Amino acid sequence: MFKGLFKNFSKDIGIDLGTANILVYVKDQGIVVNEPSIVAINNRTEKIIAVGDDAKIMLGKTPQHITVTRPLVDGIISDFEVSEKMIKHFIEKVHKESFTFMPRPRVVIGIPLDVTEVERKAVEDSVMGAGASEVLLIEEPMAAAIGAGLPIQEASGSMIVDIGGGTTEIAVISLGGVVSWKSLKLAGDKFNEAIIQYARDKFNLLLGERTAEKIKIQIGSIMASDKPVKTTMRGRDLLTGLPKEVQVTEANIREAIIKPIKLIVENIKATIENTPPELVSDLYERGMVLTGGGALLKGLDILISQETKMPVHITDEPLTAVVRGTGKVLDDLDNLREILLPSTKDMGWG
Repeated sequence: MFKGLFKNFSKDIGIDLGTANILVYVKDQGIVVNEPSIVAINNRTEKIIAVGDDAKIMLGKTPQHITVTRPLVDGIISDFEVSEKMIKHFIEKVHKESFTFMPRPRVVIGIPLDVTEVERKAVEDSVMGAGASEVLLIEEPMAAAIGAGLPIQEASGSMIVDIGGGTTEIAVISLGGVVSWKSLKLAGDKFNEAIIQYARDKFNLLLGERTAEKIKIQIGSIMASDKPVKTTMRGRDLLTGLPKEVQVTEANIREAIIKPIKLIVENIKATIENTPPELVSDLYERGMVLTGGGALLKGLDILISQETKMPVHITDEPLTAVVRGTGKVLDDLDNLREILLPSTKDMGWG
């Protein structure tokens, strides 16, 4: 009885639980949370002292008794307890303005394509432990495709490439299901790591993670532009141990990240090769859609189009496609429930 009462006062929400960012969609309100999936913990008290934007500011700047951590690695929960507390923090933040003292929302949440049953149960348990009354799971590329407005329930092929922080999800969808797919532990975080390694090898410069990400966003590009841009790369000189700065061009950053980019392109081509000919015909005509933060890399759509001989489109607001998809599921649950994954409880895990 009380569970139903709390549910009536709670707001149904959709969550994109990303390696880099967590986004929360509230029914009838839209996206209300878009913050880094980062948590700061006081090791002396084992209490969480900051979450999201507040925790990201602390990256690389903390004393020994404070640890700043990402509870998700490659799109999968690596720290169950911290993930649960992080999700609970955001659920409570969403309900803070209402009079709900014990929120019990229904939650639609995206998960990568290749998660195991154990990893799927970890997501369900974390969200339930954070206060949800019901957890509905959806594959991330399916959510991204819905968010991008693709006709996923029609008898025609739709292709989505979602390049997030920890994973790249490549999927061909038809009749409400995934026909062929690839899930790679290769995405935005790996681009940052490639820039850090390049700075070390080329300039004997030790960069921080936040600095590498900032440079990627500022001048990262896949194709040469008419007016090459430069920026300053600041870090610690590995030879002297002192602060150092160097000027880098977009050509430098392109050289740094081109290897992981080419791997993604090769897997896109492999996914197309494994797709039935009738659907490939649809894809050739309609092309594929890029979503996720990686879609914002300048020239990536042009490179993929050249390599696959197919049209490539970047969806509007690619960073929010997955969470907008979960929101559309909430808004039309009766028609879209069939595309959701079965609960692990229904599969004998509960």
